[in-house]
Amino acid sequence: MRSGLISVFVATLSFGQTIAAPRAALSPDCDRACLYGFVDKYLEALVHHDPVRLPWSKGVRFTENNVLLQIGDGLWGTASGLGDYRLKFADPGNGQVGFFGVVKETSASSAFAVRMKIEDHRISELETMVFRLADAGSTGAQRFFTEPQLVDKPILLDNVPEPLRRPRERMISIADGYFDTLQLNDGTLFTQFDENCNRLENGLQTTNNPALASRPIWRLGCEAQFKLGNYRYDDRLRARRFPLVDEERGLVLAAAFIDHSGRLGTYQLTDGTVVESPWRRPHSLCMMELFKIVDGKIRQIEAVIFSVPYNMPSPWGP
Repeated sequence: MRSGLISVFVATLSFGQTIAAPRAALSPDCDRACLYGFVDKYLEALVHHDPVRLPWSKGVRFTENNVLLQIGDGLWGTASGLGDYRLKFADPGNGQVGFFGVVKETSASSAFAVRMKIEDHRISELETMVFRLADAGSTGAQRFFTEPQLVDKPILLDNVPEPLRRPRERMISIADGYFDTLQLNDGTLFTQFDENCNRLENGLQTTNNPALASRPIWRLGCEAQFKLGNYRYDDRLRARRFPLVDEERGLVLAAAFIDHSGRLGTYQLTDGTVVESPWRRPHSLCMMELFKIVDGKIRQIEAVIFSVPYNMPSPWGP
């Protein structure tokens, strides 16, 4: 099959630069149900290793874990099934649809995120991210992850009541403020958190999780972690993108890199505790992250995140 894959174009964003989803059009030609249908058809085609089942744009771009591939390569050849967790969300005005779930490859299960762009009822962009335990290594925070145990969360599925919604530009600003807070985290907050905020990374809850005694910071809530200045070692939140805003559900899909220079050794939290940075080498993380925003505050976060070469650029640059 002809993939129509265009030439590779790689661009690195300047420090702190963001790309926001454009303002929604008034009359989308593929509504929410239509966009969800594309996700369902894609997942079915994926597990059957048969991309020919789908309508592709002539210049379709496909990436897996931040690398441009040809349609039919990568996960297309190894996916053997899907888990029960299937979170779908959409931005009909921009023809964007997203998915978070679990994909199986032989005997392994992995957290899995997808973004698709639909134009003229054809797939023009397909972006996939997979956190594979076999590639995670045994050092740093990655050693805490296991096969994802994901279940439906009403807070992510429910629509936000009209009085508690915010305009899409404001929603993007709130999500971007989360990245500003994470970058060189010193205890200052550049966004707002709901008191019940929780975060899942690769299927593991990394807030309010008393089971993680060896990682005390993950026993705290979203706001408390950042107020401690725990993530001081995150030098840059780079190449930020916000391609999808689901205004009805209060969801913002973002993508970015976290860069660690590895220079920071021990440092002091805002409560005076001295801790050691987990990253003592140049290192980057690539992620796709979903934010639930209610009444101007971050209520829930879900992310697929994995290691990439230090300062790796994005093929989805401007």
